[in-house]
Amino acid sequence: MNDTVLNDLAALDGAIYAAIAATPTPTLDSGLRKLSGVADNSKINLSIAAALTLVPGRCRRAGLAGAAAVGLASFTANIIGKELVHRPRPDREAAKVAIARHVPMPTSASFPSGHTASAFALATVVGTVLPATATPLALLAGAVGYSRVHTGVHYPGDVLAGALLGGACGMVVLTVGRKLAERQRESAARLFNWQPTSR
Repeated sequence: MNDTVLNDLAALDGAIYAAIAATPTPTLDSGLRKLSGVADNSKINLSIAAALTLVPGRCRRAGLAGAAAVGLASFTANIIGKELVHRPRPDREAAKVAIARHVPMPTSASFPSGHTASAFALATVVGTVLPATATPLALLAGAVGYSRVHTGVHYPGDVLAGALLGGACGMVVLTVGRKLAERQRESAARLFNWQPTSR
């Protein structure tokens, strides 16, 4: 039963990939190819996080937490996820993905999408700490994820898994951050309430 469901999901995943590959989108190809390339090695995510750290207060906290989330998501997706699943990359030539969309095909496994995981990790953390950024960052993360399918280097399922993983990593960082902040407040309260013992 489980094998049948997985086979059906894989077939659906491949069909969506093939449909995207077969749909001519010449006005989108160049922009999505560039976006996919710029997102390599989390350059977009870390640049946003670094820019935020230059502004004191909530922005700095958001930037530091965002960078931590990107690191966690990248490690979890690329070192753990890909090693566990070993899903082959799509056959871009067989699907006839337009040459204008091509970016270098990675040699790593396909599942999950590390680009997407990192982008959604940043969006989750920074969007929570700075709500005004939530929608723009979510849209950017979605665009990065779609660009990986559009350029033919990932199946849609890889991107969906990456988005879920990135969101989860973001929530882990937020939870740990809150607990650390609570401990700091408790320690500060004990320090200021301390009274010397009279002799």
